[in-house]
Parts: sequence; structure tokens; C-alpha cells
Amino acid sequence: MFWPMVIVTSLSLVCGWCLGWAARKLKPDADPVADQINEILPQTQCGQCDYPGCRPYAQAIAAGKADINQCPPGGEAGVRALADLLGLQPLPLNPENGTQKPFAVAVIDEQACIGCTLCIQACPVDAILGAAKLMHTVIQKECTGCELCLPPCPVDCIDMVVPKPGVTQWQWPRPATIPPPARLPAGESQRSASPS
Repeated sequence: MFWPMVIVTSLSLVCGWCLGWAARKLKPDADPVADQINEILPQTQCGQCDYPGCRPYAQAIAAGKADINQCPPGGEAGVRALADLLGLQPLPLNPENGTQKPFAVAVIDEQACIGCTLCIQACPVDAILGAAKLMHTVIQKECTGCELCLPPCPVDCIDMVVPKPGVTQWQWPRPATIPPPARLPAGESQRSASPS
């Protein structure tokens, strides 16, 4: 009984060492350009660019197989950032891929939800919680606004809602422009200019 255990343990150690060596020596080279492009993309994983997610789209741009103007969630600012990174001329957003919309998150009408789980299966970022034949809800912080949960819903109980700004997103309005005070002629002081 002792020798079979020694043999199995030895084989396991040798196989583990070989797999570890292969993982280090044979790993594919990362594409730094694709990594930089992927960081610019909005990570909605919506598929509007005709690719299954932001990473495959970034790899296609880096390989020259896709244009930089296929990402509606990134909008014109995203196209400009990609053009600056790659040294290309910015292109207008391709209307075949959609139009830029304000950021919105999915909200499920929990009273109307029948618990079919189709929206859970469609969500690329697992932002929807629920179980079969039970109520579903959306984790607002995880939702990317991709709208992929809308088409499969058989009862249309999902709406896209622009979130209200919280404390971390609040931006103070800019103050109104105040004209500069009138300058006094040279040699005249503020006291002599004001009426007594």
C-alpha cells in the first residue's frame, strides 16, 4: 500500500511541476496596445460594436480589423481618446452601431416580474439577482446600462432609468460670471471717487 501512494504522489508532483513550467514559459504574449485600448473603452460589454465585449473589440482595433468609431456608449469622447492613442483622425460615431445616450441603469418592476430568469441569462456583468419564479432586482452599482436585458423580458418589466446623482457624483454648478470692477483713472483713489 505504501509504494502505490509514493508513485501517485511522485507522478502528481512531476505533473504539477510540468504544468507550472508550461504556464510560465508558454503563455501568450500580452498585447500592450490592446490593453491600452481596452482601458479607454467604457466596459459596458453591450455588443453594439459587433463584438461580444470590450476586450475583443480592443483586440480587433489593435489588429486593424475594426474602426475606432463603433462604440456608442463611449461616444465622441471615446472615439477622440482612441484616435489620440493610435495617432489616427477622429471619426464620427458610426450610426450603424447605435447612437450615444445618457448613462442609464436597468430597473425591474418587481410587481410585474414573473421570475423567468431570461434577463439574468442576458446580463453580461451579472448585475441582476433573482431565482426562477421569484422576484428579480438589479444591483445598481454593477449595471453598465448595456440594455441587453430588455429584449428577452417577456412582460416588459425592465426600464432604463438615468440615475440621480449621489454625493460622489454631485457637481456644483459653475458660478455666474461677474464682470470685473471698473478701473479708476490713474492717480484717483477709491475714497476720492466715492461720493460723500
